[in-house]
Amino acid sequence: MKKFGSSALDRRAFLRGVATAGFAAATTSAFAQQTDIGEILAAPRRGNWDDQFDARSASKGKVASFQPIASPETASFIENAINTYSQIVSNGGWPCVDATVKLQLGVVDPSVAAMRKRLMVAGDLSESAGISNSFDTYVDAAVKRFQARHGLPADGVMGQYSLAAMNVPADIRLGQLQTNLERVRTLATTDQGPRYVMVNIPAAQLEAVEGGRVVQRHTAIVGKIDRQTPLLDSKIHEVILNPYWTAPKSIIEKDIIPLMRKDPTYLTRNKIRLFDQQGQEVPPEQVDWNTDEAVKLMFRQDPGKINAMSSTKINFPNPYAVYMHDTPQQGVFNKLMRFESSGCVRVQNVRDLNVWLLRDTPGWDRQTMEATIKTGVNTPINVSNPVPLHFVYVTAWSTGDGVVHLRDDIYERDGQAALSIGTNT
Repeated sequence: MKKFGSSALDRRAFLRGVATAGFAAATTSAFAQQTDIGEILAAPRRGNWDDQFDARSASKGKVASFQPIASPETASFIENAINTYSQIVSNGGWPCVDATVKLQLGVVDPSVAAMRKRLMVAGDLSESAGISNSFDTYVDAAVKRFQARHGLPADGVMGQYSLAAMNVPADIRLGQLQTNLERVRTLATTDQGPRYVMVNIPAAQLEAVEGGRVVQRHTAIVGKIDRQTPLLDSKIHEVILNPYWTAPKSIIEKDIIPLMRKDPTYLTRNKIRLFDQQGQEVPPEQVDWNTDEAVKLMFRQDPGKINAMSSTKINFPNPYAVYMHDTPQQGVFNKLMRFESSGCVRVQNVRDLNVWLLRDTPGWDRQTMEATIKTGVNTPINVSNPVPLHFVYVTAWSTGDGVVHLRDDIYERDGQAALSIGTNT
């Protein structure tokens, strides 16, 4: 027993010695490390070393939300935002950012100090981040938050549109909120039903709402400035898988006829066939493309991968002959400005929306839908419980926690030229 106790004491003494030696070594190492880091921090060309802490603490409130635009809560949050922006305006607004260099992470430039102040005033950057000329990770996180709130790619790089959005004066943003409060109030007081779809045109975005909560959000492509997507209220009554595409008169006149004059094989290559008023097919070579007689014909594209609507067409009664649909050109959803259609709405990941729309329609689960699309056969499906649909125009709203969403007034309906960034730049 004594021997055991003696060994234990000896071992404890040994461990204390090791620990002491280890502590000394660690202290020496830490001192050396601290000295090295100190030298790096003091270096004149250290770049972005000012930020030594978690940059996420410099920003407030999540931008993403499950809150629908058409809700009483949104209207209430806009009222709060109006109070906040009124105070900002009364305090002199925010500074203009006059960038002479490309502002991004690592840049040191006097214009960054103005941008820091601008981001602080709007609530994207905490005042604890301080004012300096360094575009550090605090600023990077704040710029990304600003971009997300304005529907811009959150890449942290201050490009043309980000700078333009940042330099819209505070009083004009206040007026934008006031204008859109009335729009949202009207939407919020309308009984939308338990589930509905809402397309917000300026945001180029679709919300599928159920139980007062956004259950799906889809990026969209909406109408060009000269071919605007209309405001409307309707009900989705039909989903067509592998649809035929019938070209509207506007596209025949403005697009197809000029293309045929340049390339007589255009229709054949794109599997578009012509039919007269009796339903008889007309060969393209029998048409005089130097006149407008082709407008009298029906231009119908066969189902398939190159079809303008790809896998899906979603129908709803309306006087504008518009609809929602898939597209074979998925890359368009990644574009900064998504106002490229002829009035109809292209929907990203539309098959997810299909499943939600057809949930109460017997026999149409995801597996059946995908199998049907693979066949390439035109398949119209009546929606058992037609789903309310609204195309709206809201360029400013709030989801609470100081998060104010602002969008380009692409169709110039807000009454201020400075808000039509994409139109005027």
